[in-house]
Amino acid sequence: MAIQCNINQRGRMLRLIAGVLIEGPGWIVLALRFTDFLSGDWPWFVGGGAVFLGMFLILEGALGWCVVRALGVNTSV
Repeated sequence: MAIQCNINQRGRMLRLIAGVLIEGPGWIVLALRFTDFLSGDWPWFVGGGAVFLGMFLILEGALGWCVVRALGVNTSV
């Protein structure tokens, strides 16, 4: 079963841009935690979650496929 494109060019660009804007700060939070500038466990979860979400959005934009649309939800973009 192949993934079929279910978003247009505007949706692809929106997901790519959102992915970069979310992933970048995630790496910064992880770097600050790794250098002990931030303490506790929360930076690992917040930074890791942001990096994971950003990568997933970039993947969606690159493939032209949206998981929410694939589940049957009609999105505006």
